[in-house]
Amino acid sequence: MQQSRLKMPFPGTWIPNMIANLVFLTRGDEVLLIHKKTGLGAGKINGPGGKQEPGETSLEAAIREVREELLITPHRLDAMGELHFDFVDGLRLHCTVYRGEEFSGTPTETREAKPEWFRLDEVPYDRMWADDRYWLPQMLEGRRFRGWFRFEGETMLSREVIFTS
Repeated sequence: MQQSRLKMPFPGTWIPNMIANLVFLTRGDEVLLIHKKTGLGAGKINGPGGKQEPGETSLEAAIREVREELLITPHRLDAMGELHFDFVDGLRLHCTVYRGEEFSGTPTETREAKPEWFRLDEVPYDRMWADDRYWLPQMLEGRRFRGWFRFEGETMLSREVIFTS
């Protein structure tokens, strides 16, 4: 039996020039999001996360970023998906998305982020990156995915999302 190959919407030569992560912590029917104050996406609402540093695994980077942005330590994170972003300006970003329910500490505002809990049916997609509405609701329901998005600045030019479970 021949195994089918997933055709990637970007050219086979596409290689990210930035590796990052996002973390979505939930409690009951709420998700912890941040008002991002610095860096890529400043002014938007998103999950905490950021760049992976040399020598770190994706999971180590995710935990470090949540600690830096919210002064909490997530536990038992589950990798739920991968995001591939191709920006017209040359940024090619690969992002691993994690979900978890357990953490220690109290979410605290830092110079990078202001935390806020949102009900799952009240996530402010109009204040987030345009791609989030196409994968985040399903990921929060437990579905794994892969997504590819092209952007010019903050404008999404194309999208493809494949849910694998």
